[in-house]
Amino acid sequence: MNNPNIYPEIITENSQSTDSYRKQSQIHWKRARASLRKALNRYSVWQDASQKTTNPELLSTIKTQLDLLKSNIDKLDQGVIQIAVFGLVSRGKSAVLNALLGEKILETGPLNGVTQWPRSIRWTSSIFVNSHQQEVVKVDLIDTPGLDEVAGKVRGEMAKEVIGQADLILFVVSGDITRTEYDALSELQQAKKPLILVFNKIDLYSETEREEIYQKLQNLTFHHSGELENIESSLEVVMVAAEPTPLPVVIEWPDGKVIHEWETPSPQIDELRQKIITILEREGRSLLALNALLQAREAEVSIAHQTVKIKQNEADDLIWDFAKYKALAIALNPIAIIDVVGTIAIDLALIRSLSRLYNLPMTSYEAGKLWKIIIFSASGILLGDLGSSLLLGLGKVDFISYTGVAITQASIAAYGTYAIGSATKVYLERGCTWGNLGQDVVIQDILSQMEPDTIIYRLQQELFKK
Repeated sequence: MNNPNIYPEIITENSQSTDSYRKQSQIHWKRARASLRKALNRYSVWQDASQKTTNPELLSTIKTQLDLLKSNIDKLDQGVIQIAVFGLVSRGKSAVLNALLGEKILETGPLNGVTQWPRSIRWTSSIFVNSHQQEVVKVDLIDTPGLDEVAGKVRGEMAKEVIGQADLILFVVSGDITRTEYDALSELQQAKKPLILVFNKIDLYSETEREEIYQKLQNLTFHHSGELENIESSLEVVMVAAEPTPLPVVIEWPDGKVIHEWETPSPQIDELRQKIITILEREGRSLLALNALLQAREAEVSIAHQTVKIKQNEADDLIWDFAKYKALAIALNPIAIIDVVGTIAIDLALIRSLSRLYNLPMTSYEAGKLWKIIIFSASGILLGDLGSSLLLGLGKVDFISYTGVAITQASIAAYGTYAIGSATKVYLERGCTWGNLGQDVVIQDILSQMEPDTIIYRLQQELFKK
C-alpha cells in the first residue's frame, strides 16, 4: 500500500538531531548484520561436522536455529519493520490499524473475535529526509486475535511466534485494565520488546475520567520473578479514538423540516501515528538490529544448551580424568613453581578439550572469566606448597609428612580442576553470545548509545537484568 502523503506533518522535519539518529541507526544495522553473519558461518561449519552425530534432537536444534539466523539476516536485508498489535477482544485492535492505514482494510464489528488469525498488512510510506531527498519506510502491521479469544496452547504458540517477529508492540486497551490484560502485559514485558500501550475509545469517557485512567495506566506495576517492578521505564501510553462512536446530529432545513441523523467523527489517531513515525525515523534500523540480535542470541544459547546437555556425561568423564592427572602430578612433584606452572597448563588444556568436545567457541570474554578461576586455583597450590615448606623445613623430607601434604595438595588440585571444568561448561554455554561481534556485546553497544528520549533506551535494565 503506497501513500506518500499520509503524514504531511512529518515532511517538514529536518533537524540535525534526527539525521544523527538515522546515521547511528544505520551503524547499528550494519553491526547486527555482521554479528549474525559471523554466527551463521560458525554454526554452518559446525552443522556439517555435526552430521556425524546420531542424536536427532541436536540435529533438529541446529537446523531450526540456523534457519532462524538466516531468516533474521533476510529480514535485516529487506529492512521491513514489523509492528504487532495485541489486546483482548473488542478493544479495537483492527480499528486502530485501519485508522493508521487511513482506510478500512481490516474487518471490525460489534461481535467478539472478528480477527481469528494473525494477519499482516504492508504499510509503505515516503518520509522526507530533507528538501531534496525522501526515504521509503516499509512496515508490516500485524493484527492478532483477542488474547482471550484463542484458547490454551494454540494462543500461546501463536502469540509467541508473533512476538518473536515483532520489532515494536502495540497493546490496545479501552479503559482500566482487567486481570487478563494485566497478565498479558506482564508476559509481553518479559519478551523485552519496545511496547506502546494504546488507550483506545477515549471518546467514551469524560475528560476527567480519561485523565484518571491515563494516569493509572502510566503507573502500572507488575510482578516479574517474584519481585515488584515499575515498568514505566519501558512503557509509553498514547490515547486514541480509532473508531469513534457515532453522534446524533440535528439538521434543520430552510423550510423548517428537522432531520435527526448519526454522524461518525474522524478518528483521533494523530498522536499514535506521529509517535510511530518518529520512532521509525530515528530508531527504525536500530529496532530491526536489536530484534534480530535478540533472536540470534536465543538461537545460539539454544544450540549451546542442547549441546552441553547431550555431552554432559562425556564432559564429566573428561573433567575427572584431568582432575586425576593433575592430582597425581601435584602429589609427585616437590617443587612449588612447577606445581603452579603445571596447574595452569593442565587447566588450560582442560578448557581447550571441553571447547573441542562441545564444538563451542571460547571467546575472550569467557577466557578472561575463567583465567581468574585458574589463577585462584594456582594460588591455592602455591600457598599449599609454601605452607608445607614452613611445616617441614626446607622441603618434603619426612615420608609420612610428605605423604600427608601431597594428599592435601592433590585434593586441592583435583577440586580446582573440577571447579574450572564446571565453570567452563557454564561459560561455553552462555559465552557464545559474547566476544568480538557477539550478540550480547553488540546489544550492549546499541543500548549504551541510545539517547534517554528513545524507546529503545528504556529497555536497558530489562535486557540485562540478572
